[in-house]
Amino acid sequence: MSPGEAVDLARNALFASLILAGPIMAIGMIVGLAISIVQAVTQLQEQTLTFVPKIVGMGLAAAFFLPWLTTRMIEYAGQVWLGGL
Repeated sequence: MSPGEAVDLARNALFASLILAGPIMAIGMIVGLAISIVQAVTQLQEQTLTFVPKIVGMGLAAAFFLPWLTTRMIEYAGQVWLGGL
């Protein structure tokens, strides 16, 4: 494997991980933003209040996106093993 191929493989792996983590992280960010707005409106500044809804939201998002995530991971692994990347 040449250095250029190794760099391409690393770049594609990082891009795939960003694509796979993106929807779940976006849900966590949206839930966190909504809780922060509620905290700002009610002036309830409890740090642990944001933790549980974000974990639940991200868990539900992971369960919802699991078929898509699995398909993408299988496609990527197939491309890596067959040398298509």
